[in-house]
Amino acid sequence: MAPEVTPLNSPNPPAATILVVEDEPAIATAVAQRLTAEGWRVEVARDGLSAVDAAARLRPDAVVLDVMLPGIDGLEVTRRIQADHPTPILMLTARDDETDMLVGLGVGADDYMTKPFSMRELVARVKALLRRVERAQQAVVTSPADPPLVMGDVTIDRAQRRVHRAGEEVHLTPTEFELLVMLASSPKTVLTRERLLAEVWDWADASGTRTVDSHIKALRRKLGPDLIRTVHGVGYAFEPPAS
Repeated sequence: MAPEVTPLNSPNPPAATILVVEDEPAIATAVAQRLTAEGWRVEVARDGLSAVDAAARLRPDAVVLDVMLPGIDGLEVTRRIQADHPTPILMLTARDDETDMLVGLGVGADDYMTKPFSMRELVARVKALLRRVERAQQAVVTSPADPPLVMGDVTIDRAQRRVHRAGEEVHLTPTEFELLVMLASSPKTVLTRERLLAEVWDWADASGTRTVDSHIKALRRKLGPDLIRTVHGVGYAFEPPAS
């Protein structure tokens, strides 16, 4: 019987470790081979429980995770991985259903793609995830004394990457945190979806504006609907709460 977790090693020193969680062998192999070609170390888990175990052992730099899995599904896998160690997760879903996407973002996924997808876009999304993590780590080292942003009952601690509202801590994914900081750093200023994509996601084109919309909805579910104003056809603005 084949092992549940299969290592696929790059001939070059790996720049990052990626865990691919996919139960369809053809898709898992294709994704792993494409990511390995980028010089990353890749391991494949075939079911949810194996994915949780592999994540705890590897501490991967990013996870590419299918929602539909044997055993426990991708949503529960995400919860367990994030509870053990914050990890960037790119979720794959077979349905273009906004509710599924919002649930995925709500439990800790950073990004999502709908099947079928292009390998080129998958690689671009993973690279963007890794860049954001590296940028966040550099920010902690180079700007440890950044004062918190305090607006009404919202406190955003940029140095510790923690958010509180009304004294209660709100747990955000790395992407949600960067999006919130971007908006809150320019209160009442309308930022376009295209600018948010470029600054937060490192995307050079405007093909992912729906991703921005979904993350905004996830932020509203966690922080309340009153903090971020929609400017239809343009973008979003952070509205500081009353003191």
